[in-house]
Amino acid sequence: MSALIWCPFPDRSAAREVANALLDEKLIACANLLPDVESIFEWGGARESGKEIGVLFKTDAALLDRAAGRLAALHPYDTPAIMGWKCDAASTATQAWLGSLRERED
Repeated sequence: MSALIWCPFPDRSAAREVANALLDEKLIACANLLPDVESIFEWGGARESGKEIGVLFKTDAALLDRAAGRLAALHPYDTPAIMGWKCDAASTATQAWLGSLRERED
């Protein structure tokens, strides 16, 4: 089964660094860096806004918790917004590609 993780970053450099680390550690198969995400949020009782880079990480569902935990450890924010979910549907080829991550763990 496939899984996705969504997480915003302060800039492209930080996003790329974390994506490469997760790829090196075989916890994800792909990271899509999305440009210029405008975030509007409540933090510390105040309304804030800022530009961020959104990243969508693709992984195998069996690695979802490990990938999200490692992402949290590597992320430059003190409290990063990390949300992951198992996909209800994916093509057979995509499932095979992401499932091959488990075979490369050893």
